Amino acid sequence: MKIRLFASLALLLVGQASVQAADRPNVIVFIGDDISWNDFGCYGNEAARTPNIDKLAADGLRFDNAYLTASSCSPSRCSIITGRYPHNNGKAAELHLPIAWNLPMFPALLRDAGYHTVLSGKDHMARSAPPEGEVALSEPWSSKDGGRSKDNSGGHADWLKNVRERPKDKPFFAWFAAYDAHRDWDADNQWDAAAYGPKHRPEDVIVPPFLIDDAQTRTDLASYYNEVTRYDHFIGKVVDELKAQGQLDNTLIFVLADNGRPFPRAKTRLHDSGMKTALVAHWPAGITANSENTKSLVSVIDLAPTILKAAGVSAPETFQGVPLQPIFAGPNATVRNAAFAEHNWHDYMAHGRSVRVGDFLYIRNNRPELAWQGPADSVRSVSHKALQTARDANQLTPAQADVFLAPRPDEELYKVSEDPFQLNNLIGEKALTETTDQLRSLLGEWTEQTADSAPENLSPDGFDRETGDSLELDHKTRATYTTPGEDRDAATVNAPGPR
Repeated sequence: MKIRLFASLALLLVGQASVQAADRPNVIVFIGDDISWNDFGCYGNEAARTPNIDKLAADGLRFDNAYLTASSCSPSRCSIITGRYPHNNGKAAELHLPIAWNLPMFPALLRDAGYHTVLSGKDHMARSAPPEGEVALSEPWSSKDGGRSKDNSGGHADWLKNVRERPKDKPFFAWFAAYDAHRDWDADNQWDAAAYGPKHRPEDVIVPPFLIDDAQTRTDLASYYNEVTRYDHFIGKVVDELKAQGQLDNTLIFVLADNGRPFPRAKTRLHDSGMKTALVAHWPAGITANSENTKSLVSVIDLAPTILKAAGVSAPETFQGVPLQPIFAGPNATVRNAAFAEHNWHDYMAHGRSVRVGDFLYIRNNRPELAWQGPADSVRSVSHKALQTARDANQLTPAQADVFLAPRPDEELYKVSEDPFQLNNLIGEKALTETTDQLRSLLGEWTEQTADSAPENLSPDGFDRETGDSLELDHKTRATYTTPGEDRDAATVNAPGPR
């Protein structure tokens, strides 16, 4: 009798868990590494092959004005996973430094609510240890792996396995993080033509006006395109598995990248080539605006509250973003009027801030004496060396010369629709005086309300600006410098600033 009772109770609990799992959506965040927004086919790149992402966009929702908070790997990822601006994450405002111990990561809240949570691929989101006497927050991951195999170092080797072998009595959340397309390129040497198709040809790539259009740069771009195509392939494999399991309709999928491509005047920049991101959302059961594009302004700190709301989990007071559900219901909905971003230390000392409102991008540079030449791996690239050769021969165009410009302007203003590469600084234009004043004031309000700062003792350069060679500045030493907002205890400030 007792055995039958326990068996009946077990079946009831399993049944309830299955119903709950069916009621709550699965969620997958596909995040690429160093991919610019316009390097997917669905965003107009006719040379890059991304058929699987393009299909998700065609059947889902493509965001045309989605922006990162940092064009720098770990600060960007930490910002997304905490729903906070980089300087509000403590030391994590800068590359390779940890998130403040007191700030929850949203996957931990999903896990506490009964989700199976998995990270597969690149992590890059460390947390500082709690002070003595304080209790550490919940761990975000039910399981975690590096996503690499003997023949695939791209971070996606275990994505399919994780979807197939997940517990079937729970909804799941997956943070699938590729190393594609981070330098140094490895897709070329691991290329599977049967899976990915032919390699991209140098003659077909699109060379932006701030790079040199020569054979070396085109080959460099072709290898980068190969990395993007490999990322797309494994997204397609996961989507096919979700279809086979009957789970695609009830899975909220986001596709994006952490920052712009690792080329000069892209990664680490506050301009669109660095800070704008592709963002595709797909969720047939929850997005009524399917097969639509939206021009609504959004920030990646909006993803955390969006995902928790979809899962029926309350958002913590630490979140500074806003849910995107109004846009899911109608692509013309407005959830924010301004998007803010930061340029902090990434290999080199830097401190810049930007705000986007409508058609305008305003940038404030708090270290104008320093060039924004890009990260060290970009400086070591053949594309950067081609620019250096042209510079030494006095053959650079103004767009190309901007890579080396020092001092830089204190302020920059661009009308993006008329200047998509942001090459024509409109600061000082009398017709735009009111616009400049408004954006300058808005950035000042955000700085004050979110406790941002520009400390005197920012982290110094860790690499040579001309060669990209290491200057032996280790993370432990760098942590002794003051990060933005640290002197104002910004990690304890939850105010979102203007939105």
